[in-house]
Amino acid sequence: MRKWWSPFKKVWKFIVLLFLILLTFSYGMFQGGFVSWFLFYSFLPFALYSFAFSFYPLKGIEVSRHIEKFNYNAGEPLRVKVTVKRRSFFPLFYLIIADQLDDNLINAQQKERAKVLILPGFKKEISFDYVIDKLPRGEHLFKGFTLKAGDLFGLIEKEISYPIENKLIVYPFFTDLLYRPFENPFDQGMTASRERVQRDTSMAVGIRDYQPGDRFSWINWKATAKRNEVMTKEFEQRQSHDVFIVMDCVPDKHFEAIVSFTASMQRAVLKKGASTGLLTVSEERSFFPLGGGEKQQQLLLFHLAKVKAKGSSSFDKVIETEGMFVQQTVSFLLVTGQLTKRLIEKASFLGQRKGKITLFVIKGERESPTSAELSLITMANARGVRVIMVHEGNFAAAFSEVNF
Repeated sequence: MRKWWSPFKKVWKFIVLLFLILLTFSYGMFQGGFVSWFLFYSFLPFALYSFAFSFYPLKGIEVSRHIEKFNYNAGEPLRVKVTVKRRSFFPLFYLIIADQLDDNLINAQQKERAKVLILPGFKKEISFDYVIDKLPRGEHLFKGFTLKAGDLFGLIEKEISYPIENKLIVYPFFTDLLYRPFENPFDQGMTASRERVQRDTSMAVGIRDYQPGDRFSWINWKATAKRNEVMTKEFEQRQSHDVFIVMDCVPDKHFEAIVSFTASMQRAVLKKGASTGLLTVSEERSFFPLGGGEKQQQLLLFHLAKVKAKGSSSFDKVIETEGMFVQQTVSFLLVTGQLTKRLIEKASFLGQRKGKITLFVIKGERESPTSAELSLITMANARGVRVIMVHEGNFAAAFSEVNF
């Protein structure tokens, strides 16, 4: 209906303009005198401009958008320069230029707006800048431009759209972490190994004196009986420590922090020289097998830039139904924002088959664990599940010496 009425609306406004010219002229003819003719001649230039503007084509205007780069990290500022070029000196009373952004960019904080009103006059080239202070994570689309111009009376208005598209990828914010593979739990808490190795308990290569933290199953009873001292098995050391990360994608107020911590952690693991994989179940299931190097890091970061908090299955359900866990013989790191009893039960069951499971729970910067969460942490420790509270802005503490 609107498209059907649009051409008739333009004709109607043109008829109104001609009517006003004839009306003021008739007033001068019949009324006579200085005032009536002064009114006609004062109105005539604006009427003639409106008449001429009705034939001015906005299609002759060229619009371009300049962006310095197309890969950013979340939180970085973005400066966009828009340039408008015209072919003629025909004066324009005003020109409204709007850059059509996606919803996430529109809602982001802007110093200068992406929609401006300028007074071109006779200028053939016009440019302006606008700044988005903090880019949100994701893949963003610049759809095009909308230009709108008109006369002084608003009778003749023209609008045109230019489909000039640009895509911008904003990677999640990450911090530099010093990843240290976790070893066995002590009575005081849990420690992270500074070494870049992992024991292979399937092959004993010797014996040594017992050290605090050695597992009960490592004790060599025959050697202990002979020497009358507790001796433990010495295992072969492997130079790799493969890690598989599973990230919770259910809607959560800390979801951006969850993504940021996951990005920081996978980057730290790869920097350590180990291999890492990733599983997310959001709108669709995304599985990335173990890999290493720069290519794997870029692949995971690109996915984390686009992942959304639209998971329909709870995190414990994902762990329960994923057959992928059976095939992997690696250390599992689970990242979530919600600690539940059912999640601990599923992680404990997985740990019985795959070894120690580490569960990272993301909290706000000054958010303390509730009494219910403290009880769940105690239960998790009893079931062999390592739970670590990670606060926004202090991700490095996840791999500190002692985490309670």
